[in-house]
Amino acid sequence: MRIRREIICGLFLLIFVTAIPLFVFGSEGGSSAEHINLGEVLPIWSCIPFACMLLSIALLPLLTPNIWHHHFGKISAFWALSIAVPFVIAYHGLAMHQILHIIIADYIPFIILLWSLYTISGGILLRGTLVGTPAVNTGMLLIGTLLASWMGTTGAAMLMIRPFLRANSHRKNRTFMVVFFIFLIANVGGALTPLGDPPLFLGFLHGVPFFWTFNILPHMLLVAGLLLTCYFFMDTYHYRREKPAAADPMEKVPLKLEGKHNFLFLLGVVLSVLMSGMVDWGEISTLGVHRSVQDWARDGLLIVMGILSMATTSITVREDNQFTWAPILEVAYLFIGIFITMIPCLLILKAGGKGALAFLINSVQQPAHYFWSTGLLSAFLDNAPTYLTFFNTALGSFYASLPEAEAVPRLIAENPVFLKAISAGSVFFGACSYIGNAPNFMVRSIAEEAGTPMPSFFGYIIKYTLVFLIPSFVIVTLVFF
Repeated sequence: MRIRREIICGLFLLIFVTAIPLFVFGSEGGSSAEHINLGEVLPIWSCIPFACMLLSIALLPLLTPNIWHHHFGKISAFWALSIAVPFVIAYHGLAMHQILHIIIADYIPFIILLWSLYTISGGILLRGTLVGTPAVNTGMLLIGTLLASWMGTTGAAMLMIRPFLRANSHRKNRTFMVVFFIFLIANVGGALTPLGDPPLFLGFLHGVPFFWTFNILPHMLLVAGLLLTCYFFMDTYHYRREKPAAADPMEKVPLKLEGKHNFLFLLGVVLSVLMSGMVDWGEISTLGVHRSVQDWARDGLLIVMGILSMATTSITVREDNQFTWAPILEVAYLFIGIFITMIPCLLILKAGGKGALAFLINSVQQPAHYFWSTGLLSAFLDNAPTYLTFFNTALGSFYASLPEAEAVPRLIAENPVFLKAISAGSVFFGACSYIGNAPNFMVRSIAEEAGTPMPSFFGYIIKYTLVFLIPSFVIVTLVFF
């Protein structure tokens, strides 16, 4: 109880410290608060609640596992309120609009997409004997990597993770396998089409041709090749050490796929997402937030696909698939806190050279700068607005006087290396942390629920990101940027 009281007191103290700059800047805005650009006036320390949210995810499961396990939803809500309350008091309707916008336009579609893919993929069961040898595992990672660009990193990850875990249920050292799964299937594999990852879809909406992203195929092949090679040798090493236990005789059962009709629903999800970017049915306002009609239609179709999957799939299939709602609920609770505390960070980033991160935006000059700046921010912030920020920075640097419809084709024709750097950075670096891309945390939750121990937030970064990803990205920089 004493530890809990100390934690609560510390959290309230941090809220008070965080609220001070917001109140100060809010009072300076006075009656004109509704007419200011928030990204230009918010101080860098308004991002403290976001940092605290990340630290909570990183440290509390280690320091106070019982409190975290039973109260992570309350902790997430606490940090969300720690920014929302002073933010609204300081900036009134302008702040409320930003909060409603990120919930309605970003968080709700995000959760609907994850829920539909999680629900549908949970109805696909691979029965039979599939033994996770180094060759089989590497092949599964390769297949998932190739699928990710066409059904999205989230779709491919949700489809492949359960068969991958079952194939390796007899293995002792499974942690590194899931980490490389996150690296390849949940991130790097989504680099080839706008369907693969949200930032590339944003680029498509802003005039980048659908198949242009195949220009970063060499970059993807290099990173994927390096990671798959590292994985194969690591898996081979551990497999040989575990071989007596792994080679226990078992009755071989032919592979059989059940719930195959769910692939139709997966196709429906992909087509719904693609449709939302190709048609224009106008806009409607919800609580003052303007969203395209086709986006609402897409969200409705995704919900229908998920409901149809639940209605048409045998309960036995889901039970044998060890399907529960716990992972999606954990993601929903944690990411509402992440999305709301992220608001000041995104606003400052969108302000470009006029915001508190002007020193970073103005220092980005070379392709390598774009690759690493876009990437490092995408590792911890939403990679979609990060992509758009540096995309617009590149357009402004080369074609400031031209409208976007003219500037984008010229950027592609005359300076494509900059767009390649932005695209590759926003996709690849999502693998650097659990919150870097939507499916990362989901894969971690499913793996832990299935009995696979996963590294902590910082453990993931120190043991795997710094050892495998960063050297790979350095090589990419030297070869291409």
